[in-house]
Amino acid sequence: MDAALLLALGLLAQIKSDKQQAGGVIYSIQGPGVDEEPQGVFSIDKFTGRVFLNALLDREKTDRFRLRAFALDLGGSTLEEPTDLEIVVVDQNDNRPVFRQEVFTGQVLEGAVPGTLVTRAEATDADDPETDNAALRYSILEQGGPQLFSIDALSGDIRTVQVGLDREVVAVYNLTLQVADMSGDGLTATASAVITLQDVNDNAPEFTGEEFFLEAAEAVSGVDVGRLEVEDRDLPGSPNWAARFTILEGDPQGHFAIRTDPRTNEGVLSVVKPLDYESCERYTLKVAVQNEAPLQAAAPRAERGQARVSVQVRDVNEPPVFRENPLRASLAEGAAPGTPVATFSARDPDTRRPQRLSYSKDYDPEDWLHVDGATGQVQTQRVLSPASPFLKDGWYRAVILAQDDASPPSTATGTLSIEILEVNDHAPELSPPWGSLCSAPDQGSGLLLGATDEDLPPHGAPFHFQLSPRVPELARNWSLSPVNVSHARLQLRHQVQEGLYRLSLLLRDSGQPPQQREQPLNVTVCRCGQDGTCLPGAAALRAGGAGISLGALVIVLASVILLLLLALLVALLARSRQQSWDKGLLHGLQDDLRDNILNYDEQGGGEEDQDAYDMDQLRHPEELAALSAPLGRPLMRRDAPFGRARPQAPRALPTSPTDIADFILDGLEAADSDPSVPPYDTALIYDYEGDGSVAGTLSSILSSLGDEDQDYSCLQDWGPRFARLADLYGPP
Repeated sequence: MDAALLLALGLLAQIKSDKQQAGGVIYSIQGPGVDEEPQGVFSIDKFTGRVFLNALLDREKTDRFRLRAFALDLGGSTLEEPTDLEIVVVDQNDNRPVFRQEVFTGQVLEGAVPGTLVTRAEATDADDPETDNAALRYSILEQGGPQLFSIDALSGDIRTVQVGLDREVVAVYNLTLQVADMSGDGLTATASAVITLQDVNDNAPEFTGEEFFLEAAEAVSGVDVGRLEVEDRDLPGSPNWAARFTILEGDPQGHFAIRTDPRTNEGVLSVVKPLDYESCERYTLKVAVQNEAPLQAAAPRAERGQARVSVQVRDVNEPPVFRENPLRASLAEGAAPGTPVATFSARDPDTRRPQRLSYSKDYDPEDWLHVDGATGQVQTQRVLSPASPFLKDGWYRAVILAQDDASPPSTATGTLSIEILEVNDHAPELSPPWGSLCSAPDQGSGLLLGATDEDLPPHGAPFHFQLSPRVPELARNWSLSPVNVSHARLQLRHQVQEGLYRLSLLLRDSGQPPQQREQPLNVTVCRCGQDGTCLPGAAALRAGGAGISLGALVIVLASVILLLLLALLVALLARSRQQSWDKGLLHGLQDDLRDNILNYDEQGGGEEDQDAYDMDQLRHPEELAALSAPLGRPLMRRDAPFGRARPQAPRALPTSPTDIADFILDGLEAADSDPSVPPYDTALIYDYEGDGSVAGTLSSILSSLGDEDQDYSCLQDWGPRFARLADLYGPP
């Protein structure tokens, strides 16, 4: 089966079978564009075998179709094998080229050499790249000035073509690019290229003037004097533009400094060390400027890279200056009023206009010092207490002012630090001034003596202990030997009689000059045991070792006797007052029997009753159980015979709050019927009225269960005070 391609009115091809006569064959096709997507593009005449194009083809979507053609007889049987039919879509220039981006950007250093690559422009074309339909060519339509850039027609590379790129002249170039297919003769498209020139330091900074005139006040520092203006054509804010200033001449003492204002690029001249008008009225500085970045070798040198700066010093009234500040002085403690301390004088730096200085105190917390207003001489005006809170580590601080007489005046402040030197003005003291030792020299280790001194080193230890030279006989029985710098040991040379001895010791310190004091020492000599300590029988003797003299003992005894007399007097007064009160009470008892009972006021049985019942046993029954029989005999009232006491059976304690009421009621009933315990039904328990009462106990009135059990006939015999009770309870 043959296939032929035809180009006429949609006719693409015709197939024909050699196996059958014309009119006896049926043709069909299958594949993409027929019964597969995209369907309906192709069709065939089943009797003639002609293949037709039914729709427009787009090569950019499908560049070829592969179909299969079939030949069948009229009965539907296959006449021969299927034939492949390939339809190739021929490209047409129906697509314009397209740049990959609308704007291309590039950067290049100013002054770059010709041929320097700046950027690349790229475009695409959807047509067949194997044909001229996609053969692209690049060109520059417009540069906006001299022809400084070129573009490669095939690659699209943009390069510099000549020297003369100057950022200070033109910083940005805008190019119009074009691309065309058909090797430059077909369809076209355009785009832009923005080329920025990068700055290089090809311009040196320059001062705007050759000389600057400024003014500065004397005696101040850290202030700005003025600004030095410069100009630079390089990119502002870049290291090629930033200026750096240097003082070349005219400031040997370093009074000035220059810094750069990063916003304006100006040089700011400031005073860093105070100026002195009297020393120099005017300064002439030579200042240079340059950039942070190094200047290009080919760049022209600056014409005004240096300038002269004249600074006029303005005279002001300067404060006085102390010749030595702070001033330190030394003074012995306890210095008398009027003792010179120091002369804290100052000078006036304003030598061209003489002025008078005056001195005064600004800080003297103890008001210890006096300052001469004309000379600045300082002296004490009273004695400084060593316990002053303003004396820190032996130093006293005061503040002195010096002031000139200008208008307005200026004042200087000076610090005066005075060291208080320690003076040896205290003699050492025994601590303690008593002790005891054994009567036998071979027993014990002797008596260890110590000393203290109120003075600070080096006016204290080491101390020297010595038996008083005024009493030479002490050396026959006693001896002193040093132990360390603050202690010595007293020992007996031979055995002496027991008793209290009063020795006289001489103590001397190590100060300059040394201080000494003769002091008494009370020593108790006692009989000692094997361990070297005093035996108990020597207690009376040791009492003397406490340092109590005979006069002190007499005073103590007199005080004790006086206290005893005062106590006796108070007791007599109290007894007299009690008798008077009792008489008044008995008189009142005749009016009302109830007053007699309430005013008796002996709760718990009175002074002679030591067995009163404790009411806490009712409030805390659990404690009663804990303190039961093993602690002693049962508590009883004194008016109840011991033989009548009946032992009570142990009762279980309440286990919950609801049982407490029953527990108390049972206890009350048992107590009222038991004479061996006090009654619980009264707030005042008149438990016992004392021994020897013929009336028994009044508590039986309350504790009895019935009046018929009591015999009150004896009330008639008690006198008129009990007449009312006899009427109430006695027989009719």
